[in-house]
Amino acid sequence: MTLPSEAGRVPAYALAVDAMGGDNAPESVLDGIEISAERHPGARFLLLGDEARLKALLERRPRARAACDLRHAPEAIAGDLKPTAALRLRNSSMRLAIDAVAAGEAAGVVSAGNTGALMALAKIVLKTLPEIDRPALSAICPSARGDVIMLDLGANVQYDAANLVQFAVMGDAFARAVLGLDAPSIGLLNVGSEELKGDERVRQAADILRESHISANFRGFVEGHDITAGTVDVVVTDGFTGNIALKTGEGAMKLMLRMLKQIYTSSLLARIGYLLARPGLDRLREYMDPRRYNGAVLVGLNGVVVKSHGGTDALGFAHAMDVGMDMVTHGLNERIREGVALIQRQTTPPPEQPLPPLATTH
Repeated sequence: MTLPSEAGRVPAYALAVDAMGGDNAPESVLDGIEISAERHPGARFLLLGDEARLKALLERRPRARAACDLRHAPEAIAGDLKPTAALRLRNSSMRLAIDAVAAGEAAGVVSAGNTGALMALAKIVLKTLPEIDRPALSAICPSARGDVIMLDLGANVQYDAANLVQFAVMGDAFARAVLGLDAPSIGLLNVGSEELKGDERVRQAADILRESHISANFRGFVEGHDITAGTVDVVVTDGFTGNIALKTGEGAMKLMLRMLKQIYTSSLLARIGYLLARPGLDRLREYMDPRRYNGAVLVGLNGVVVKSHGGTDALGFAHAMDVGMDMVTHGLNERIREGVALIQRQTTPPPEQPLPPLATTH
């Protein structure tokens, strides 16, 4: 497979993988790569971790063994390690995986390890794209109309209107690359859909987007219920609000599943009803399976960075690999650069022209 080049370099590997990150690593990571290698024939992965341990595990996973090159990393970042301490572990599997992206060896990185450490290391080592002020954490969420992209989900609790506009451009690129949408609809999360609602930063961002190259796809303000309704394909917000909305949705989903279990086990008649409803419930369970939505992406950096849930299994990790592969093969960063450059040209006022010299009379 041919990978997009970065500054003239063609990466040898599609993705660098932190083999030691996550609750069930390295077994679940290698099982995920075994699935991913079948889905992406020809792709090469750089595997970072304990060489002796990984060699033995790869012997029982032929597809992963054939797709991966192994590089020893003597250290691993614990799940409870503070980001400041993680920065000092220069030979950890996570750090060396990110270093491979920075060196141009790999186009992206996937890790199920410590979230805070991954975000800190990625921002410091890879740095943001020249056109981006702050990266954003984005993910795919379920809705009544299909998958929805949401960002920011916690990377930035402080923001301004320009950040929201950049998040919208990055969300547009994400939706085109991963969801395959030609013209994704975009909405700004707000306390109401009316134009006068929200604080000044949100209203300013909306004004800029209405005059931008994505104005035809900008739907204005959306509310919390619009996320699960699928009113738009991309929901843009700040990290504080987005993180609360995401975790509220996750909690509501768990509550619903718990209540369904209680209802269908409450009596013999309820159990009979469950047997009748089981085909539909199985489809619902499959659609709402969190493994389908595993793989949050830190967008806006010089390289693709995918964060897998630490407790996921092989199928979930394979989905995170799929997200990374989609972003790499569809040129996510090139799309972001093009979009932000257009925004900047549209919002930068032209230089003032010098006044003509005053006419003189003799």
